[in-house]
Amino acid sequence: MRLTTTIQVTVDGVMQANGGAHPDLDPGFERGGWALPLFDDESLAYVDDVYQRADAFLFGRKTYDFFATTWGAIEEMADTPIGRSLNTRPKYVASTTLTDPRWAPATVLSGDVAAAVRELKATPGGELQVHGSGALTRWLLENDLVDELNLLVVPVIVGQGIRLFPGSGPDTALELVESRAFPKGITLQSYRPAGRPQYAH
Repeated sequence: MRLTTTIQVTVDGVMQANGGAHPDLDPGFERGGWALPLFDDESLAYVDDVYQRADAFLFGRKTYDFFATTWGAIEEMADTPIGRSLNTRPKYVASTTLTDPRWAPATVLSGDVAAAVRELKATPGGELQVHGSGALTRWLLENDLVDELNLLVVPVIVGQGIRLFPGSGPDTALELVESRAFPKGITLQSYRPAGRPQYAH
């Protein structure tokens, strides 16, 4: 399977609370919900299609817990194309603390997570998808496990919040494989990691 990641980010790189601030996950964060007003029928259909082509999903612990209480528990969310994909396809959670993943079918990956992910990638199939899960996405990139990084860039500057990439970290060259604009200004940028960047001297 190819490992693909899909994340909604603002122009200033914020990924926190795209759908709305959550009092437990985002205490004190007042600028949540920046993505939803800018989605339109075309971009929503694109996201539906992405989820439906998944063979399996890989989550970090926080995103798994949040999705389990929303897509996995709220009937009107579960009964959508995204909800049906999430509820019926295998889910894997990278976590050293989760012991009882109640949102079936789910498997906890602990111990050597990199080896477990490589093993999953070696199985036949289309896509092993990561949605959200910023810390996991950064870790997967650092360990050369990402085949495609999909950024849905939302045309807003939020000015605060958790960013997908922090102020310092490892560097990665990216090859653009697809770019697309949606009617309300959201743009899709799909990248393939391409080793270390080249720097001018």
